[in-house]
Amino acid sequence: MTAYNPQLGDAVEDTQRQKVGKVMGFVGPYVQLRPVGGGVEWDAHPDWLQPVTLAETLSAGLAVADARSRKECP
Repeated sequence: MTAYNPQLGDAVEDTQRQKVGKVMGFVGPYVQLRPVGGGVEWDAHPDWLQPVTLAETLSAGLAVADARSRKECP
């Protein structure tokens, strides 16, 4: 099995945090991710990342939009 090499703009799952994010950059050994739908970036180790499908990406964005409509997040 080949290791996944994330690229800028990829949608990925951080398997340690169980969150979907978009690759925004690279700092040292870490990949900077931003939640789909916006929010605060976080750093993840590349080994923790796996690509997600378009359906999974859209689902994550919809969950954020739903939470905002219920005023559960900023």
